[in-house]
Amino acid sequence: MRIKESLTIITGGGSGLGAACAEMVVGEGGQAVIFDLDADRGTTTADALGDGCQFAHMDVTDESSVTDGLTIAKGRGAVRALINCAGVASAAKTLGRDGAHTLELFRKVQDINLTGSFNVARLVAAAMADNVPDADGERGVIVNTASVAAFDGQKGQAAYAASKGGIAALSLPMARDLASVGVRVNAVAPGLFLTPLLQGLPEAAQAALADQPLFPKRLGHPSEFAHVVKFILENPYMNGEVIRLDAGIRLP
Repeated sequence: MRIKESLTIITGGGSGLGAACAEMVVGEGGQAVIFDLDADRGTTTADALGDGCQFAHMDVTDESSVTDGLTIAKGRGAVRALINCAGVASAAKTLGRDGAHTLELFRKVQDINLTGSFNVARLVAAAMADNVPDADGERGVIVNTASVAAFDGQKGQAAYAASKGGIAALSLPMARDLASVGVRVNAVAPGLFLTPLLQGLPEAAQAALADQPLFPKRLGHPSEFAHVVKFILENPYMNGEVIRLDAGIRLP
């Protein structure tokens, strides 16, 4: 896929990893449409990126909301790529001081991180199937965001790790399902990145986390995540894979 002059949808594009991907797409000469529930962040990011970017307020867990957002995106052209970055974190033990992990929290995390990603992917894939194929027969590319927690889930991450494990497991069967229409599917599993979530931690906590990767000894930059996404979009032979991006970290 050629990012230049192509249209890419980015969920969770108002901040963090998603905003870095939107910046990458526009920087490469492409068109980006940010899907985000946070209207303030979404609008601010889209405005900062100029005419090459548009914000669409939507909820990844709601079918009609995604459909409306997709209609807005298609108004700018054929959707060639989807980068799913929308998600939430959670911290609760299966059995903690206050009792059992609440089912409500577990369901919420799965609903946003896993079901929401699939909801957007299935609807965007249907739109991609109508695209004119390139020389390889490719009509679109989907990149989902997993996490190293899918493989190295820590205490208190039962809900989050389960949701990201589901994203990792989606890559191959979804790639197989969509091969017949020329749509590739991959996922990136980032480690510890300097996103708004970690930026809100005290400096001592950030320093402790930054010491965990093998090398380099620091938190990842969102632009490095976007760089891997760019590689996936542009390399037509990348399909059905989950790429760890974590400086060699293995969470204890």
